[in-house]
Amino acid sequence: MIVRIAKSATSGLSAATTEIDEREWDAFVHAHADATPYHLWRWRSVFEDVFGHRCEYLALRDDDRVVGVLPLVVLKSVLFGRFGVSLPFVNYGGVLATSPSAADALLAGASTLAVRHGLTHLELRHREPHYPQLRAKQHKVAMVLPLAASTEEMWAALDRKVRNQIRKAEKSGLTVETGGLELLADFYTVFARNMRDLGTPVYSRRFFLAVLSHFGEHSRVFVVRCDGEPIGAAVSLTFRDVIEVPWASSLREHLALCPNNLLYWAVIQYAIGDRLRALDFGRSTPNEGTFHFKRQWGAGPAPLHWEYYLRSGTTLPDHSPKNPRFRGAIEVWKWLPVGVANRLGPSIVRGIP
Repeated sequence: MIVRIAKSATSGLSAATTEIDEREWDAFVHAHADATPYHLWRWRSVFEDVFGHRCEYLALRDDDRVVGVLPLVVLKSVLFGRFGVSLPFVNYGGVLATSPSAADALLAGASTLAVRHGLTHLELRHREPHYPQLRAKQHKVAMVLPLAASTEEMWAALDRKVRNQIRKAEKSGLTVETGGLELLADFYTVFARNMRDLGTPVYSRRFFLAVLSHFGEHSRVFVVRCDGEPIGAAVSLTFRDVIEVPWASSLREHLALCPNNLLYWAVIQYAIGDRLRALDFGRSTPNEGTFHFKRQWGAGPAPLHWEYYLRSGTTLPDHSPKNPRFRGAIEVWKWLPVGVANRLGPSIVRGIP
C-alpha cells in the first residue's frame, strides 16, 4: 500500500513526493521513543477493513530518511459531520517526528488535506503537547502502574483493600483463563452486555477479531468465570515493555464478587511473568469511578493532550456521552435487548471516535 506524503516547502525538508511501505513505516515507529502500538501500520487495515474508513497515512522524508509520520482516519457521521482523528476508538495517536520542523510540516500537510476533503476539524490524540498554537483538551488522563520484578513484590505493594478484594473473588470461586482467539466469544459476550448497560453502542465482534489477528502474540484475552460462565473479560496489547488494557468489562450483577480485581491481578501476573515493566490501564476521566478504581492499584495519572486543528467557524467538538444532546438516546439504549443493541451498535459507533 502507498502512503500519502505531506511536504512543506517552508520546512526546509525535501518537497519531492515519494512512497513508503509498511516495513519502512513500522521501522520508524519502532525506533521512535514516543511511539505507541496504535502508530503501527497494521491499524490501517483494521480501520479500513472493519469500519470502511478512509485512511490518510502521512509521512515525511528528509532526503532518503523518514523524519515523521502521522496516521489519520477520516470519519463521516450523521451527528458530527466529516472530520479526521489520529486515532479514533483507541487511546493514543497523533504525530511522531524527529524535530519540531518535521512536526510542523506534518500538521501543514494534514490541514491541507482537511481543506481538500471538507473536514471540519482534526483531532490529534497526543500524550505530550506538540502545537501550542492549537486549541487543546486535557479532559482525560492515562493511568499507568509500574510493575515490580516479581508477583510477591507486587502483591506486597498493593493497597490492603485491593488485596482483600482479590481474595474475596478467589474465595467466591471465581477463576481466570487467558488465551487468544479461542476466548473471543466469551470476551464479547461480557463486553457487549456491559456496553449496552452503559447506554453505549458496541463495536462489532469483527473489530476485536481483527485486532487479535493482526497483533497475534502481542495481544491477549483474559476471562473471569463464575461456575464456568464468563462474567468479566479484557483484551490486552503489549508494546515494548508495557501491557495496555484498552477494553475491559464485568457484568454488573456480579460486581459484589470483585471480578474486576481478579481480572487485573491476572493481567499483572501475566505481565510480570513476561518481564514487562508497566501496566497501562488506559484513559480515564479524573475523579470518576474508573479513575478511582485504577488509582487504588497505585496507578498514577498522566495528562493527555488532545490537540485540534479547527477550520474557520468550527468550535471544539464534544463527542462525550456527558453531552446533554445524547442523554435521551443513552437512556433509551440501556433498555434495548442485547441482541438488538449488538446489531445496531456497530453501524453507529463507527462514526463516534
